[in-house]
Amino acid sequence: MNVAQLLADLVRIPSVNPMGRDVSGPEYFEHRVSNFLCQQLETLGVPWERIEIAPSRANILARYEGAPGAPVILLDAHQDTVPIDGMVIPPFEPTIENGKMYGRGSCDVKAGVASMLAAFARLVTERPAGAPTVVVSFSCDEEATSLGINHLTGSWLGTKNPYRLLPQAPTMAVIAEPTLLDVVVAHRGAIRWKISTTGRACHSSRPSEGINAIYRMARVVQKLEEYAAWLPGSRPAHPLCGPATLSVGLISGGSSPNIVPDRCTIDIDRRVIPGENRDAVIPEVIEALQKACDFPVEHAAPFINSPPLGDDANHPLADQFLAAIHPVVGAKTKLGVPYGTHASRVALAGVPAIVFGPGDIAQAHTKDEWIELSQVEAAVDCYYQFCVNAAG
Repeated sequence: MNVAQLLADLVRIPSVNPMGRDVSGPEYFEHRVSNFLCQQLETLGVPWERIEIAPSRANILARYEGAPGAPVILLDAHQDTVPIDGMVIPPFEPTIENGKMYGRGSCDVKAGVASMLAAFARLVTERPAGAPTVVVSFSCDEEATSLGINHLTGSWLGTKNPYRLLPQAPTMAVIAEPTLLDVVVAHRGAIRWKISTTGRACHSSRPSEGINAIYRMARVVQKLEEYAAWLPGSRPAHPLCGPATLSVGLISGGSSPNIVPDRCTIDIDRRVIPGENRDAVIPEVIEALQKACDFPVEHAAPFINSPPLGDDANHPLADQFLAAIHPVVGAKTKLGVPYGTHASRVALAGVPAIVFGPGDIAQAHTKDEWIELSQVEAAVDCYYQFCVNAAG
């Protein structure tokens, strides 16, 4: 497969994750990309399957059967992209300038999809002796609630597994994200939830007759700013991922300037480092606010609860991967990153997982998203060489 052409075809097909918005339109959801990938796999002549996770959203799997008794490798890349708001280039018109391809998803992470599919196709075509079994997975909903990877990993632990091509957990996994061709062995997780204050509405000409929920929220936000400053130093930072952090990212409240607001809500983003107890994160914030506020503060259940990736079990896999790609890209590094990936959910299911892919995370989600095509081409060879050498 021509990986640059494959990437252009993928960028041209919208697969925007609505990320909680109540929307409709031809650019949303992954089903068009899923259709394209199924066509490619059908042309390859390999066993493949499409598992519907939600309306217009599916996981696509294909399997290359390797030598008997060899390891089973999972290669996973997500089909969805973030929305296109604020972009200054045509989001779905892939263009190439100075060796870079521009367009939404070019970096995050359709380059990973194209690279993994091209490497898988090479494996199918060349059929190298002694190669392991390789299952390639194109999952849905990575950018929001992780429906796709949760469904896949949950199937390994359940009594009924709908995936005939991956009936049990693989031996190891490689997740595609932009890493500049380094190997990520650790990253932070994220917990996001809503905090609300309530009051009593009244006419704004007589504000003393009401209770202003926004004023109450102002005190909550002030306390959270103090808590966010205290948090990084309150526990040891992870040597690869850095410290735990908290940020208030969204606020909404009130209905009209002439009505004292009876409700105000904020969204919290708490980054969790490997080794932290995720169950203790929200109770700790609740306790801090209870001490500072003499009014009720409501905490909703988290709408994102993404685990961190620890590096306690994946260094042998990372070393094996680095050795396999050295002839292609030279010496590369094991590192930790602050953002999250599917690797942590795979690791929670007991499968050693690393993150590797073309592109720079600094270009992901940007207004003029792009990727260097030389990295995309190199990634194809890296995935292929790892798969060929993994049986040994």
